[in-house]
Amino acid sequence: MPDFPIFNCKNSDDVVKAVREHKIELVQFWFVDVLGTLKSFQVLPGELEAAFEEGMGFDGSSLEGFCRIEESDMIAVPDPATFQLVTWKPTAAPMARMFCDILEPSGAPFAGDSRHCLKRNLQAAASKGYSFYVGPELEFFLFESAASPKPLDPGGYFDAPPLDLAGEIRREIISCLRSMGVHVEYGHHEVAPSQHELALRYADALRMADTAITYRVVVKEIARQNGCYATFMPKPLYGENGSGMHVHQSLFKNGRNLFYDADGEHQLSREAKSYIAGLLSHCKEFTAVTNQWVNSYKRLVPGFEAPTNIAWARRNRSTLVRVPMYKPGKEAATRVELRSPDPACNPYLAFACMLAAGLKGIEDNYALTAPVEEDIYTMTASQRRDRGIDSLPGSLERALEAMEGSTLVREALGGHIFSKFLDNKRVEWDQYRSQVTNYELERYLPRL
Repeated sequence: MPDFPIFNCKNSDDVVKAVREHKIELVQFWFVDVLGTLKSFQVLPGELEAAFEEGMGFDGSSLEGFCRIEESDMIAVPDPATFQLVTWKPTAAPMARMFCDILEPSGAPFAGDSRHCLKRNLQAAASKGYSFYVGPELEFFLFESAASPKPLDPGGYFDAPPLDLAGEIRREIISCLRSMGVHVEYGHHEVAPSQHELALRYADALRMADTAITYRVVVKEIARQNGCYATFMPKPLYGENGSGMHVHQSLFKNGRNLFYDADGEHQLSREAKSYIAGLLSHCKEFTAVTNQWVNSYKRLVPGFEAPTNIAWARRNRSTLVRVPMYKPGKEAATRVELRSPDPACNPYLAFACMLAAGLKGIEDNYALTAPVEEDIYTMTASQRRDRGIDSLPGSLERALEAMEGSTLVREALGGHIFSKFLDNKRVEWDQYRSQVTNYELERYLPRL
């Protein structure tokens, strides 16, 4: 892949200058609907100055979770800091992209804009002096086609060729992401056949949510160019591990990691412990957001390294929350890892809910239970009950019930997104539960 410039635009003038100097033919304006699905339209260079000043109008009533037809006019305003070249498709006439904030015609932020939802929660944290950083691990599968989940290789965790046959595809993905300014630390084969992961270096949550959307696009595009299909579906293969999005997170204040205390138990500060307690206390309520699809709950079952147990630990990966111990005593490395989210969620809403839950724990000084360092997967149900270890919702229906009664999630998402999200997911659940599946036909039709 050829070398591409990495831009660091600070304002609209920087973008207009870059477009002119690099002879960029089109600029894609990106944003997502309430489910996190990427939406885009292309803008000609001559329209950019007007787009920065006035925004670009579009019909919001045609997008999931936006607005009713009688309130359809929406305005997309590009964020110059997100300007980068589209590097997976190099052409003589290059293209670029920018993420957009969505406004009402009045100029007020649109309540259904996922990006604004996260920004609003980050502003609430900033008002207390906090900066929120995240580092997600988005796993994905590579299959021969979208028609059926046939793996490309039989490889397992950290396998090398000849068991791992997609090393070159991962290399191309990493190169493309780096040329768009995304800091990738490393890539490897995951546990299941044809399953992969790239580790992204932590960044502020808004930038990382934009990066997660970019990551999903790049992975799919590079896979397509190599004649295969990439999917972030949480559980595409029966009997194999599903794909997760473990989210490492930390709070900084005055340039220092708020979670680190050299003299604290486990070298964790009071704020870190209360933050973890907030995640554990509210995780049932936000699971419908971090795991938003019917298929998400095929992954969240015991037996496949699934983080279903509401407990925390340090090195123990059978718990929902983990405090990684790779670099004990290093302040910058101290963080909390939430293991339940999957890579098909809306990252803006997921990060907003995690932050809201953690901050609630800090504000109300939630008490943290003792860590569970034993393998919870081997415990019986009665042993888990005796230890007070609860479980995440086992279906989208149960997750929606927990979300519907949550004041915290309603406030984090705002009333508009909260209601639109619930409405959409109720329809999905009703459609799913009324289906007659191949499992039922094969099991019941011959005998009933």
